[in-house]
Amino acid sequence: MDDTVKDTIRDIIVDQLGCDADDISEFTDIADDLGADSLDVIEMVMAVEEDFGINIPDEDLDELHTFRDVCDYVERNI
Repeated sequence: MDDTVKDTIRDIIVDQLGCDADDISEFTDIADDLGADSLDVIEMVMAVEEDFGINIPDEDLDELHTFRDVCDYVERNI
């Protein structure tokens, strides 16, 4: 995983969820481990889209569960 992508996504998650960056590892589940609800996920996705200049279609949201899932998705689509 690209460190810049990881750091940016970690910062977005920390900003959106108010969690500690140390709580986020590669396999941290955004909903189960960090307590994100559907609105949190939508806001996080919007921030990721804006920061990376990509569009994440609603049908792709089902595959974005962990921190690594989000990083891998962004790397494939930037």
